[in-house]
Amino acid sequence: MFDHHKVEIEWGGRPLILETGKVARQADGAVLATYGETVVLATVVSAKEPKPGQDFFPLTVNYQEKTYAAGRVPGGYFKREGRPSEKETLTSRLIDRPIRPLFPDGYKNDTQVIITVMQHDMENDPDVLAMVATSAALTLSGVPFMGPIGGARVGYINGEYVLNPHVDEMPESSLDLVVAGTQDAVLMVESEAKELDEKTMLGAVMFGHKNFQPVIDAIIKLAEVAAKEPREFAAEDLSALEGEMLSFAENDLREAYKNTDKTTRYAAVDDVKAKVKAHFAPAEGEEPRFTPEQIGSVFKSLQAKIVRWNILDTKSRIDGRDLETVRPINSEVSVLPRTHGSAVFTRGETQAIVVATLGTGEDEQYVDALTGMYKERFLLHYNFPPFSVGETGRIGSPGRREIGHGKLAWRAIRPMLPAPEQFPYTLRVVSEITESNGSSSMATVCGTSLALMDAGVPIAKPVAGIAMGLIKEDERFAVLSDILGDEDHLGDMDFKVAGTEDGVTSLQMDIKIEGITEEIMQIALGQARDGRRHILGEMANAITSSRDELGEYAPRIEVMQIAVDKIRDVIGSGGKVIREIVEKTGAKINIEDDGTIKIASASAKEIEAAKRWIHSIVDEPEVGHIYEGTVVKIADFGAFVNFFGPRDGLVHISQLAEERVGKTGDVVKEGQKVYVKLMGFDERGKVRLSMKVVDQETGQEKEKADA
Repeated sequence: MFDHHKVEIEWGGRPLILETGKVARQADGAVLATYGETVVLATVVSAKEPKPGQDFFPLTVNYQEKTYAAGRVPGGYFKREGRPSEKETLTSRLIDRPIRPLFPDGYKNDTQVIITVMQHDMENDPDVLAMVATSAALTLSGVPFMGPIGGARVGYINGEYVLNPHVDEMPESSLDLVVAGTQDAVLMVESEAKELDEKTMLGAVMFGHKNFQPVIDAIIKLAEVAAKEPREFAAEDLSALEGEMLSFAENDLREAYKNTDKTTRYAAVDDVKAKVKAHFAPAEGEEPRFTPEQIGSVFKSLQAKIVRWNILDTKSRIDGRDLETVRPINSEVSVLPRTHGSAVFTRGETQAIVVATLGTGEDEQYVDALTGMYKERFLLHYNFPPFSVGETGRIGSPGRREIGHGKLAWRAIRPMLPAPEQFPYTLRVVSEITESNGSSSMATVCGTSLALMDAGVPIAKPVAGIAMGLIKEDERFAVLSDILGDEDHLGDMDFKVAGTEDGVTSLQMDIKIEGITEEIMQIALGQARDGRRHILGEMANAITSSRDELGEYAPRIEVMQIAVDKIRDVIGSGGKVIREIVEKTGAKINIEDDGTIKIASASAKEIEAAKRWIHSIVDEPEVGHIYEGTVVKIADFGAFVNFFGPRDGLVHISQLAEERVGKTGDVVKEGQKVYVKLMGFDERGKVRLSMKVVDQETGQEKEKADA
């Protein structure tokens, strides 16, 4: 028999309800969470035993949105949910990042978290609720989890922090920040900001941390009545092996890490590892004292300790830098001259080739979200091929890491993009990581800024990014600017800050220990600001602001406005007219519901031809104006000329030429191009045209003879 338990609190002006024991009762932990009228179900299942030989913690988080939650049917041919959307992938990562560090070292049981959005009220984003529900489900499950955690979204509207703003409030907010952590410390931050200063960003983090404490209290209250008995788990005691290995390999490892070149250092570390394996291998006929997995795990731990001790003791890092120095930077633009904009950004052994492409309204991405279909005009795609780290590997569709890194760079750049009214282009940026040794996502931010400026996109200010690290042992700590890959893997924090000279546009933080303090975050933000400004100065050696003109191969877009009731005339029956305009002129044409028309082409002539054609459809001809037309029919009494879109008019035989004309065909032929002046309309509204008052060579009106 299962008992149903429920806890309810008021949080951010709305009720938050956490309940368990009613659904998904065979999972190790299951919580149905409701916030406002948004409902998610979070479940946790963890295997009872680890897989033999497994040397990592196999945690999987799957966040999934069901379209029935918003009363919708999936789009497309297959009327069921398919591969995860970008939002689902990013939210899965958002939840994974703060819970992963809270599992004990050595726990290697296959663990799966599945969160399903059951109902969406169109007011409360399910992502933070999903994080809270996951924390509650883990806390109830009996799985060794050193939580619970809380999470919150923080907005900044009219100079005030707002807890969990509604979906329709977010366009007014200059900040979208999600923070997660425990009662004592912050574990994860993800944000996009409109050039906010470091003090405001830190204040937002602490505001969120303070305001999710009631959520943690509610989870604890639920756990007191509904939690399962904790599983017995004791981390494997490898202290004896660690002591032996330290005595045998410490000096060799310290020497290996004196190599400042990555390739040489890796080769030296591999040599030490081979010596360690040989030393601890059993003699022939003997039972092994330690498994290969145990030896590998302790060696990795020893690597981390050597690097960390060196940094804390000497304030000198693996590559010889001090704590704050940024590696040498080289920036180039226009490296691929036939593309619309391109750049190579190199920082130490990390390099990104970034290409910007300008498109039209036809190139906008349609996003089918729970809140409805919308169009995205800025796309940033990040690719991380295995050769960038000197390895072989799978090539295919982007993984979670690539999607996450691309989105981080997207958030950093987006606040600086021009409004569609100012620059009516669809923008696609692709970052190809060609070398990697520390924060390729921040290299992507820098390269994207350079490529967009090279393409002539009028971004408000250049944007740069830097990755910070942390080494913390008891009370001692060191904050590192521009971390290497090894410092990321062996350190305690990955803290990425992007922004302009004047403020932060994006901040992402992941903590591998149980959390960091406000003091450490303040130091990291200050160092990041100095590093970011240094990088911006180095980027300015390549380009300082957006080019005044688009590149030779970029499309030009001109915008015109027509009356809404004229849209159907331009489109025509079944799109016949618009297709003909596109086919005949070569220009791309996009018509909005409000009568905005965007005409795109690399040729100014094609744009002008399309504009004239559209004007001829929607405008009224003006008396006294001269038009170029085509003779469409000849009659005894004159010629009919198509002179303004679909409009025809009569040039009476008396108006064909100054001299007397005996026969219309003596002056004009069908299909002939002629210049005509609109003289007016007769009593029946018929158009009256004249050729004789216009110079047929120049199209200019003839001067009248003196009286």
